[in-house]
Amino acid sequence: MTVEELIVYGKSQISSMHAKMLLADLLSVNPLELLTILDNKIENEIVEDYKRRVEAAKKNLPIQYVIGSVNFYGEKFLVNENVLIPRFETEELVENVVEYIKKKTDKNLKVLDLGCGSGNIGLTLKRLFPSLSVTLVDVSEEALKVAMENAKKQNLDVNFLLSDWFSKVEIEPYDIIVSNPPYLSPTEEIDPIVKDNEPSLALYGGEDGLSCYRAILKNIKPYLKEDSFLAFEIGEKQKDAVLSFIDEYLKDFRGYCKDDLQGRNRFLFVTKKLD
Repeated sequence: MTVEELIVYGKSQISSMHAKMLLADLLSVNPLELLTILDNKIENEIVEDYKRRVEAAKKNLPIQYVIGSVNFYGEKFLVNENVLIPRFETEELVENVVEYIKKKTDKNLKVLDLGCGSGNIGLTLKRLFPSLSVTLVDVSEEALKVAMENAKKQNLDVNFLLSDWFSKVEIEPYDIIVSNPPYLSPTEEIDPIVKDNEPSLALYGGEDGLSCYRAILKNIKPYLKEDSFLAFEIGEKQKDAVLSFIDEYLKDFRGYCKDDLQGRNRFLFVTKKLD
């Protein structure tokens, strides 16, 4: 079959965009480049692999899981059903941390990524600032395996720890602690393709969606320096609740919220209180 024939087949089964994404990934080209190779003959092995992927996509499996990877901050990250699919909003969270690090004269900083999933946050920071000492923590052994594969693929030297938040983290001060924890409540309506496929462990944060923030902020003080910087992704309606936890557990620090590009309260940062 030719590229054009495969695209026609794929579009008859799934969305045009996904059909092109799947084929472009198999051929290691940009989806737009498919238009320049429409007459190219495709090996039978690739044809069969493409048809298998199309069938998986037809069963409402997220396209990122079908492909097995997702682009995050300019790097391809391996993903599977054991990790949350990295979103664009989390790139914005990383960008805010990047801007903070750029302002630091000394970039030999210690970073803790809590609930690392695929490792997209901690590994991106390490890739951009090689002098960082980065530790990635997750309660899921399967998620850590994915993060380890991504670290190996990107040739990044970082530390990994299987731990339920701070339970196994040795007490020592960190310059930066960053987290995109589970923050959905069980009653929240979400896209069925997310609910049915992505790990509930990475989606739901207890009855009110706030249990992970409580657990983190209640136990975080021994891991902080006087000028530590904390960065969290939050649900758009959780600003006031998480700020109240900071007031309760971190008297010497202040929290402030920033909107994402869609104008939603999605990022909360914590720094030392100004005198």
